[in-house]
Amino acid sequence: MENRFLYSLRIILILSDLLLINSAYFVAHYLNNITLGDQSFDYYKQNLISVNFIWLISANVFQLYNKANIENIEQIFRSTWKSVALHAGLFVFYFAFYQELKISNYFIFLFYSLCIGAFIVSRFLCTVLEIEFIRRYKTGRSVAVLGLNQMGLRLAAFFESNKKQYSFQGFLDSDDDSILVDPSGQLLPGTCEQIRMASERNIKDVYVSLRADRMNEAGSLIVEAEKQCVRLKFVPDFSHLLDTPFTIDYVGEFPVFSVRNEPLESIDNRFKKRLVDIVFSLFVIVFLLSWLFPLIALIIKLESRGPIMFKQLRSGRDNSKFFCYKFRSMSINRESDSRQASKGDERVTYFGRFMRKTSMDELPQFFNVLIGNMSVVGPRPHMLRHTEEYRAIIDKYMVRHHLKPGITGWAQINGLRGQTDRRELMEKRVEHDIWYLNNWSIMLDIKIIFLTVINIVRGETNAY
Repeated sequence: MENRFLYSLRIILILSDLLLINSAYFVAHYLNNITLGDQSFDYYKQNLISVNFIWLISANVFQLYNKANIENIEQIFRSTWKSVALHAGLFVFYFAFYQELKISNYFIFLFYSLCIGAFIVSRFLCTVLEIEFIRRYKTGRSVAVLGLNQMGLRLAAFFESNKKQYSFQGFLDSDDDSILVDPSGQLLPGTCEQIRMASERNIKDVYVSLRADRMNEAGSLIVEAEKQCVRLKFVPDFSHLLDTPFTIDYVGEFPVFSVRNEPLESIDNRFKKRLVDIVFSLFVIVFLLSWLFPLIALIIKLESRGPIMFKQLRSGRDNSKFFCYKFRSMSINRESDSRQASKGDERVTYFGRFMRKTSMDELPQFFNVLIGNMSVVGPRPHMLRHTEEYRAIIDKYMVRHHLKPGITGWAQINGLRGQTDRRELMEKRVEHDIWYLNNWSIMLDIKIIFLTVINIVRGETNAY
């Protein structure tokens, strides 16, 4: 819920930005006219509406003035610079499109230099004034929590970290397993007193955290709160049923609980990740594999009999099967589909050992990425036999298969690669893979790729 302070801040920001844009436009014309003796102001004035219209379009594209951005100072800064950059592009295109309009490059330079300077100063002043205003006055909506349980504590932490929007007045009760009603369904006197005190303290909203098996108490609470002119908002507490973070979404009018947060369930995020995969894999294939592939193929052929490439069925996203490609690093054997490579493995060739140490044998998997059955970053794909073996003994093992498998991953850069001859090693790998599933971002992928390259240069200790 947006409070009066945030709403006012949004209006002030819109009006001040328009004032800055127009002031910069006037000053740029004045300086330009002094220096170059350019056209009269009437010529520039006829384009002033277009300048303001383009700014509103640019700000809207990057949602500069929406509620979520207004609540976050850092996001205001980011959206501002993006909006200025887009405005410059659209402004130049506008004058290039209308050939009859002639505005000097010097004017454009002056205008955007002034805009950038003005926005830097205004955002700095806005930040200082906002912090001081919040410190001196209670700008947030006055709220309290009834129900000192795990969900209530999470609510309190949220309110404390969002002081611009909320003014947290504390808990109305101090008993972790407080009983609010008697066996007959009537509110206890202590509960009525807490609601009455909330009304006297002018608390706008009381958030009630109730376990799912106690939601029948909501009716009695609502009746008493309405007598005291107190708004109640109910937050169901499922922490005793679910030991993992969960999210709530809506399918039509129905609330749906998901037991974990999965950023890659968003089609927008999947598009971004797929775009990075295509660009990165094409770069490796064109600029690295195009000349390295023949050299590696020649060495493999000279060293041992057999094919250049090794392909094996692996477990992919949603446990679908796909052929994973690698440069062959072992001599031909009958155990490739059942036995992991181990330290000092006699099956590994001399050049194969070098390829495994440098992860060079994994390079053909960029073709898997380009095809779409793998990603650059994700959980490593396992042999089908290992998937069936570990899913029976390791809790949440199959959760990692909600993602496309990757050439590298969060587990691998944390040292969990190579042979998993002990159950606890696989449990740690699964734990890291699930953390990646819950916390994915483009920047996290870039970090993992960067650290993978560093590990390759240093030399992988667990690469057999």
